Amino acid sequence: MALPVKSAGSVMSASLRLVAVRNSSSKPKVAVLGASGGIGQPLGLLLKQDPLIAHLSLYDVVNTPGVAADLSHIDSNAKVSAHTGPAELAAAVEGADVIVIPAGVPRKPGMTRDDLFNTNAGIVRDLCQTIAKVAPKALVAIITNPVNSTVPIAVEVFKKAGSYDKRRIFGVTTLDVVRSQAFVSDLKGTDASKTVVPVVGGHAGITIIPLLSQTSPKVSFTQPEIEKLTPRIQDAGTEVVNAKAGAGSATLSMALAGARFANSLLRALKGEKVVQCAYVESEAVKGVNFFSTPLELGPNGVEKILGVGKVTPFEQKLIDASVPELNKNIAKGVKFVSG
Repeated sequence: MALPVKSAGSVMSASLRLVAVRNSSSKPKVAVLGASGGIGQPLGLLLKQDPLIAHLSLYDVVNTPGVAADLSHIDSNAKVSAHTGPAELAAAVEGADVIVIPAGVPRKPGMTRDDLFNTNAGIVRDLCQTIAKVAPKALVAIITNPVNSTVPIAVEVFKKAGSYDKRRIFGVTTLDVVRSQAFVSDLKGTDASKTVVPVVGGHAGITIIPLLSQTSPKVSFTQPEIEKLTPRIQDAGTEVVNAKAGAGSATLSMALAGARFANSLLRALKGEKVVQCAYVESEAVKGVNFFSTPLELGPNGVEKILGVGKVTPFEQKLIDASVPELNKNIAKGVKFVSG
């Protein structure tokens, strides 16, 4: 992942104007914040190949020109621009239709996503302070962990700026979906490209809840299979961290997941009906204000929250157990901004 992003507050001024428009659905601009990092570089590579993107704007605190030069040699139609350091952040996001944020520090062996909080919380806060002023209409997809807390941080920043729209801020949980679909197809011998497994809750530990009963095409699981597969999905990030032995966390699979979610937002901007899971402000589950469920996406972001649907008693137990953990994560994020 990218190096920490320094505070943008010192470079923001009263003269920074509010830009309330996006480019267009026909010539969309996508900004990647943290573009030089372990997730940002492969994410940029995948997005450069997306035919829906007209302008790929890359931002980081270091090394952005080199990444941009490299990607600009790829023969696709997306124009690439490089922006380095807080003074160039506003230009990076101005007019953006979609903003993807992988900026932050990665996990190392023995660390939880929550251990990343102090550094990554400040990064997301500072980036969102600029986005809220310069690109308040953008669809913002947050990858930076811990997502359960960084999304509430973003929301609080947008509220303070007076530009919050709950339809437009997402925590990217697509990696949990991708992993679930890969693991289920391995176990059951299904076509991985056609296997769909919704994942609800959050994006850490017990808050990651794969709804195996809703797998499509329909497959059957024994209870022992469910009880073995569920924790593997929940702990899959740690599996990668340990396998990399201190060299980083999930970067390639996360880049794919981020690109897939960004593409879903772009297709929704064009008016296509798209359903994806993501962590958003939601009343889908009683007792918690943020929750990931399948969402119907449209030109303005979340058009409809589809909820968890029909779940098994085992899945309901997991949902119930996730609520207090999510509330703790959410409160930590809110407190970080409100002080």
